[in-house]
Amino acid sequence: MVAVLGGRGVLRLRLLLSALKPGIHVPRAGAAAAFGTSVTSAKVAVNGVQLHYQQTGEGDHAVLLLPGMLGSGETDFGPQLQNLDKKLFTVVAWDPRGYGHSRPPDRDFPADFFERDAKDAVDLMKALKFKKVSLLGWSDGGITALVAAAKYPSYIHKMVIWGANAYVTDEDSMIYEGIRDVSKWSERTRKPLEALYGHDYFARTCEKWVDGIRQFKHLPDGNICRHLLPRVQCPTLIVHGEKDPLVPQFHADFIHEHVKGSRLHLMPEGKHNLHLRFANEFNKLAEDFLQ
Repeated sequence: MVAVLGGRGVLRLRLLLSALKPGIHVPRAGAAAAFGTSVTSAKVAVNGVQLHYQQTGEGDHAVLLLPGMLGSGETDFGPQLQNLDKKLFTVVAWDPRGYGHSRPPDRDFPADFFERDAKDAVDLMKALKFKKVSLLGWSDGGITALVAAAKYPSYIHKMVIWGANAYVTDEDSMIYEGIRDVSKWSERTRKPLEALYGHDYFARTCEKWVDGIRQFKHLPDGNICRHLLPRVQCPTLIVHGEKDPLVPQFHADFIHEHVKGSRLHLMPEGKHNLHLRFANEFNKLAEDFLQ
């Protein structure tokens, strides 16, 4: 695998593993409750499961925040729940089934798990009586947002995605293997997820995720959702951190090329969690695009 990937792939893996070594922190958001009582949380029955969500704001424009692998609203979107304009937007952050507080069931990764998440996300917002929504999707949540926008075009108003990919390469597969063992993650990165899930569920689900995402490598062209990109109709902003060790820029370029009319914004110092490290810049960018 190393010989196939060449220097660039090996360098990316080393950068990733360095970020997971003890003592080097990859920031995640704290619990949204820390930001005050304006964020409410509840569960609602959707497609046979109880989906947990957080909600804040009173604006006419509904925005759904879609978290990444193993993520939840409280771990992934604290700065957005706190600081997105509450007069312009009603912001909802959801926990996909098997993640966060949307348990049971345990998380699994069938071949159609992104399609399942997209349907759950749309049906959740419909259950909450929103007539149309915009999507902010990070990493796996960005893939889910792309699928939702393609499959439910009349329901999606606008979309912002970052850290997403439409297919899996050999280089990606090697990167995924590099995060399989959560004992190699830094303690400060690992702790919030262990607190949320317990060590065993966290470790087991991370391994299942690696197997689940790598299954796409065995499909033609490593396809996740590349066939759906031409079906996306909503205005789309793709944000990419040029120092992202998890998702190479060719993925952002590919999505930009195949989603008609999309915009690509590069953040030179941005990494995978650019919306946390550069929250103010990201929030302003998203608000300007959504208005």
